[in-house]
Amino acid sequence: MTTALSKRVLSRCRDLGFTAPHIASLDEFGDEHGERLKEFVRKNFQGTMDWIDETLDRRSHPQAMWPDAKTAIILGMNYGPDLDPLENLLYPEKGSISVYARNRDYHDIIKGRLKEVAGLIARDTGEAVKVFVDTAPLMEKPLAMQSGLGWQGKHTNLVSRDYGSWLFLGTILCAADLTPTPAEIDHCGTCRDCLDICPTNAFPAPYQLDARKCISYLTIEHAGPIDEGLRPKIGNRIYGCDDCLAVCPWNKFAKMGQEAKLRAREDLNAPELSDLAELRPETFKNLFSGSPIKRIGWSRFIRNVLYAIGNSGSVNLIPSAARYLDNEDPVLSDAAGWAIKRLENHV
Repeated sequence: MTTALSKRVLSRCRDLGFTAPHIASLDEFGDEHGERLKEFVRKNFQGTMDWIDETLDRRSHPQAMWPDAKTAIILGMNYGPDLDPLENLLYPEKGSISVYARNRDYHDIIKGRLKEVAGLIARDTGEAVKVFVDTAPLMEKPLAMQSGLGWQGKHTNLVSRDYGSWLFLGTILCAADLTPTPAEIDHCGTCRDCLDICPTNAFPAPYQLDARKCISYLTIEHAGPIDEGLRPKIGNRIYGCDDCLAVCPWNKFAKMGQEAKLRAREDLNAPELSDLAELRPETFKNLFSGSPIKRIGWSRFIRNVLYAIGNSGSVNLIPSAARYLDNEDPVLSDAAGWAIKRLENHV
């Protein structure tokens, strides 16, 4: 067993903006993680995210995806915001974008740097490595807890004693047998702030998430119309939701992120819904070039904006919604009609 990563690996991680590497032995990765995921799917909590079901067997254990892997090296990158993510909810005529998406796509930022670290580890150990950033069938959060980087809170997201809720994760699987770092324990205690703040009651129980009610899922992953009973609860959230993350008491220890490419762009901190409703497909692509928002496409984004307009209480936004009443996309015409009816009833 290799006892530790080299000093140059540790130094380069710091230089690249990562936390110190945390290490998990894949031989100690318990079957309970895969069982919980299977239960999640049995309850249809994944909604329309068919890729979870399709990759269930590979996702159940890292070695199911790569049998030669012996170790997972977990790195975090802090993206702590400099503003209160919940402040936007007080201004319903403005859109609220999840803080992670207010600048560059973190996948693009992290992956290249992670490959550099992985290359150093491969040279140190003489063993093969593979790099993953959130898109592979890999349960990163249980690995992060096993490695000691943080723990999965009652909202199922990772929480860190040093960074609160604000860590992106990158994983390097390695065929070398490295000494693991001590696992983290759950520090949530009796707190249930993250469960109680959820606008849609998406948590049927602590440590369980029904994605079908989660605003992040609804505004990002879900195509088509959103259930009318859930639309009012979305408020002005047009891409993702930070409520359960932002309310966590462990954020008192969080630090503002230092990576310039992850700091919020001023024009995305509190954009006017009226301005967003005027975006055409080409201007949408230009505005969100390099942003994770671009991947949901213009139509889904405008759908979210129209629901937010309907929740704004501002009759001044009726013309912004009316321009989509006759749109050839039935989802947009439906969203526009719903928004206008809701605003007219608000008068």
